[in-house]
Amino acid sequence: MTASLLIVVGLVMGRAVDAHFRELDDHELSGKLNLIGNLLQRADSPQAWAALPQRLDDAFVGHDTVGVLVRDAEGSVIYAVHVDHFDAAHAAGDALPATGAMWQKGSRHFIGRETLLHRPAVADAPGEPLRVLLSLDISHHVHFLEQVRVRLWLGIALSAVVSALLGWLAAHKGLAPLRQVTDTARQLSAGQLGVRLVEGDAPAEVRELVEAFNGMLARLEGDFRRLSEFSADIAHELRTPISNLMTQTSVALSQTRTADDYREVLASNLEEYQRIARMVSDMLFLAQAENGRLPRPEEAVMLADELRALVEFYEALAEAQQVTMTVQGAATVTGDRLMLRRAVSNLLSNALRHTAPGGRIDIRLDCRAGRVCLSVSNPGEPIPPDQLARIFERFHRAGAERSRHGEGAGLGLAITRSIVETHGGRITVQSADGLTTFCIDLPQRLTGA
Repeated sequence: MTASLLIVVGLVMGRAVDAHFRELDDHELSGKLNLIGNLLQRADSPQAWAALPQRLDDAFVGHDTVGVLVRDAEGSVIYAVHVDHFDAAHAAGDALPATGAMWQKGSRHFIGRETLLHRPAVADAPGEPLRVLLSLDISHHVHFLEQVRVRLWLGIALSAVVSALLGWLAAHKGLAPLRQVTDTARQLSAGQLGVRLVEGDAPAEVRELVEAFNGMLARLEGDFRRLSEFSADIAHELRTPISNLMTQTSVALSQTRTADDYREVLASNLEEYQRIARMVSDMLFLAQAENGRLPRPEEAVMLADELRALVEFYEALAEAQQVTMTVQGAATVTGDRLMLRRAVSNLLSNALRHTAPGGRIDIRLDCRAGRVCLSVSNPGEPIPPDQLARIFERFHRAGAERSRHGEGAGLGLAITRSIVETHGGRITVQSADGLTTFCIDLPQRLTGA
């Protein structure tokens, strides 16, 4: 594109300079013709006519670039100077166009024209037409134009080369971040997800791309880490019940036993099967929630009634642990009653598991600005800050220990979060000063319900 523009500029400039010189040459020829015409008009006497050649010589002294040939009607030469400018044909009588013509003799270039001028009447002699041929040596203009064209085209060629080089350098430098993205993408693997692009080195045009690419890598790294941890966790969770099943079955088959012994082994195996079935069911529920395949909740749910029903359900367990539970407030939301009940049940079960005897679990409903906050608070050991960020992840339990608490598999809080998010809400947790509080924030009416 740049080279084409330079070529167009070169052509325009060349034609402009050429036209300018032609205009100057035509102007000089016209001036010489006017001069000859004036001298002829003054030759109005025999003496003046006889002195005309001398006057013409005087007029053209120092004008070596001008050639003049004046003939009368019969072809006789009246005046001639620098006739070597003319071609033999012109000198012999061939006409030149009045608008001018160009010709070349050797290395010299000429422009000329022909016109008719009238000799004034002298005494008894009538006036007669005179044929005037005028030439101008324009070799210096032609040579100058040739030099201009050569230098202009050399300049255009050099400019095109420099422009191409600068364009390549600019593109090379500008695309460096993209090459870095490509090189980084080639380095990516399961064990190399920690690489990042340097955002400060990227130009403003691609900085957003670099930031987005680094963000994508961070998400991939986090997702892959969670997937690896999930694989390890599920292997850990399934290993124990499967190991128990294999051990109990092997012991039962090691020798002949009574029907009661076999019945006891089968009952124990059934408990492990039920545990595995619940785990698989919970994992399927989470997979459906993450892929948006849970049924759309559309019924009105009176949360206070559901909370009282859950408190009544856990009342026996709470009394056994010497824990009291209180419910305050009332609210109604649009959602799926069973899913919301399951979410709150997971929170209550978790609170009972971590509340010491003599403690109290407070369940509170607050409505403000079209939203409902359902909070569950219980006293107990504070959860470390590094654990709070991961407490809603699958198979995660507060604390580094992997011991089993009851029948929990570490999926309850993950299920609770999925249910809350399905209802257009969010769940948060705070743990400080010996009190842990989970808060479910829900819209009173689900958008689009």
